[in-house]
Amino acid sequence: MSVASLPAQGDARSETRVVANQWQLIWWKFRKHQLAMIAGVVTIFLYVIAVFAEFFAPYSAGTYSAAHTFVPPQRIKLFQETEAGVRFYPHLNGFKVQVDQESFKRTYVIDESIVYPIGLFVRGEEYQLWGLFKLDVHLIGAAEFGDPVYLLGTDRLGRDVLSRTIFGTRVSMSVGLVGVGLSLLLGVILGGISGYYGGIVDNLIQRTIEILRSLPTIPLWMGLSAAIPLTWPPLRVYFAITVLLSLIGWTTLAREVRGRFLSLKTEDFVIAARLDGVREMQIIIRHMVPSMTSHIIASVTLAIPGMILAETALSFLGIGLRPPVVSWGVLLQEAQNVRSIATAPWLLFPGLAVVTAVLAMNFLGDGLRDAADPYQS
Repeated sequence: MSVASLPAQGDARSETRVVANQWQLIWWKFRKHQLAMIAGVVTIFLYVIAVFAEFFAPYSAGTYSAAHTFVPPQRIKLFQETEAGVRFYPHLNGFKVQVDQESFKRTYVIDESIVYPIGLFVRGEEYQLWGLFKLDVHLIGAAEFGDPVYLLGTDRLGRDVLSRTIFGTRVSMSVGLVGVGLSLLLGVILGGISGYYGGIVDNLIQRTIEILRSLPTIPLWMGLSAAIPLTWPPLRVYFAITVLLSLIGWTTLAREVRGRFLSLKTEDFVIAARLDGVREMQIIIRHMVPSMTSHIIASVTLAIPGMILAETALSFLGIGLRPPVVSWGVLLQEAQNVRSIATAPWLLFPGLAVVTAVLAMNFLGDGLRDAADPYQS
């Protein structure tokens, strides 16, 4: 039905739907998925934290205080009672240390007489944002520089768990993004070639995929990670782990692309391009891949949580990223034994960050997958 043939009394919204392009239809359907919309906001927020980690974190990742080991999380109080009445005064109470004379265990007890005012956009430790801008403003922190602010407690070295979790967001979320980017490149190219050409090339690529998928994942990761020299700097290890995850994670996307290409290569627009003398690689890149862009985006979104979990598992087992690199998996190494959990259960907070990120990406991927085909009810 053309726009000109619409009834004169038709509403404006129906006319818009007639002339809407594919991406508008996808967006309209995606907006109806409320859980996916919320997950999208959470995912964007996590990546904003990753980009501006120095600003969001009260301290740097390596800042420690030997006098404040295993400090429990401090509770923010918004109001303070004074002789004149109750006033709005965001603050934290200090603490004093009690030592058990038999076990020599240190216990922190809240001291109401000690008050540490806190605020937003306060000045604290200096940092270089993206290595370019020298700043000292933090989103939240002590109003007076030097006062201890540990909203999620500290670890065995007196390092702020909240700050280290925020810095771990940058590494863990970027590993998933970069790893999926490399997997996307391998999956689209090899899967496209396999589905378009078929024959011996298809058999060779598919048998390679089956061999990779038949290998047990954890032992394979352990073997590949063991090949990384211990003398490598942290940045090189980071990229090595990313490449290793990508070399294993491209197989699922490649099979999805292959199946889609098998159905697309007999479509009229592909046959017309072939008859016009367009080169085969141009047909794949310029005609077939764009026609399944929405499906690729949905697949990539669902693959990122797998990359995040893989990095976390490797680092937790001690065969992935290692200190001084800060990732969620490295932070969870602190919570490997029962004694640490019994002494400082707040060390499990990076695990909550992993769960939040993975759930958000999965819900977002489900919404994108449903919206990728806007014509299906």
